[in-house]
Amino acid sequence: MKRFIGFVKKEFYHIFRDKRSMFILFGMPIAQILLFGFAITNEINNVEIGILDKSKDHETLQIIDKINASGYFTIENVVDNENEIEAVFKKGEVKAFLVFEEGFAENLHALHLAKIQVITDATEPNTANTIVNYVQSIIQHYQQELNSTSAPGVQIDIETRMFYNAELKSVFNFLPGVMTVILMLVSAMMTSISITREKELGTMEILLVSPLKPVQVVVGKVFPYIFLSIINALVILILGVTIFGMPIEGSLILLAFETVLFIITALALGILISTIAETQQAAMMISLMGLMLPVILLSEFIFPISSMPALLQYISHFIPAKWFIIILKGIMLKGVGLIYLWKETVILVAMAVFLIGLSIKKYKIRLE
Repeated sequence: MKRFIGFVKKEFYHIFRDKRSMFILFGMPIAQILLFGFAITNEINNVEIGILDKSKDHETLQIIDKINASGYFTIENVVDNENEIEAVFKKGEVKAFLVFEEGFAENLHALHLAKIQVITDATEPNTANTIVNYVQSIIQHYQQELNSTSAPGVQIDIETRMFYNAELKSVFNFLPGVMTVILMLVSAMMTSISITREKELGTMEILLVSPLKPVQVVVGKVFPYIFLSIINALVILILGVTIFGMPIEGSLILLAFETVLFIITALALGILISTIAETQQAAMMISLMGLMLPVILLSEFIFPISSMPALLQYISHFIPAKWFIIILKGIMLKGVGLIYLWKETVILVAMAVFLIGLSIKKYKIRLE
């Protein structure tokens, strides 16, 4: 029995001495519960909306104040006519617009009926539905207040209109997200495994002492995966268009350029992982565990980033998948061009250059 107790103690010592085991046992569960707890939410907070107030009377101003003070919405844009609404949507500045009809207060008190139109960006159907439900709840509460005090019997009618996805097909939201997740994980994982395999087998040193420069060796290892990832992207797009009826409203050339740019960024991230990992198993674990959760949770693939804490919103800026999903939805659903997507494109280019430069620097340090 003493031998067994001594053996158990030895195992405890081994675990406590291994920092990686301690991180997996205690650090990862804490990180995951915090990440899931804050990121997984169907609620909305501080969602940017726009206002088109054709009436500008006391009633509309009161409703706008109530919506702004609710904490669910932030008024980001005020326009003067309906022609400006789609341009604002294409820029991605707001998620919804509230349109008040002319003579709102007069209609409300004289005819006992006034109308508000809620126009939403339905590229994210769940968020669009949630926004409509929250607006309806606030308006109904205001209507009840009016009926209980000064103007009994009044009714505020809410009309809804969905831009870019009138049928609220969830596949229009999930297909760009699935394409992004697949390209990110496959590209990064396969690249990191490919290079770490050479290191694990001891053949990387042979390649590095060959006439080829280290940069040429790394680029040569990565180059085939660009074409394989492009084939993956083509298959996803063909299946999405032919089977699910996914539209591609924008330029195919721009879509191809942005896809290749994102693939290069993902491959550069895989190269960086390969400089950290010593074995294929470690590379795969870093690729899956280190990329899958952030890509799914912090890219606005499923959950709205605007409803997350400020820290997670800040971290999401460093997730390449977030910017690529915005680009995909912009080109495929909104039909916008580079003039609307230049910021996201510049960010992806900067990320790719930074990751490639950092990877090359780390390889040079390892060789010295």
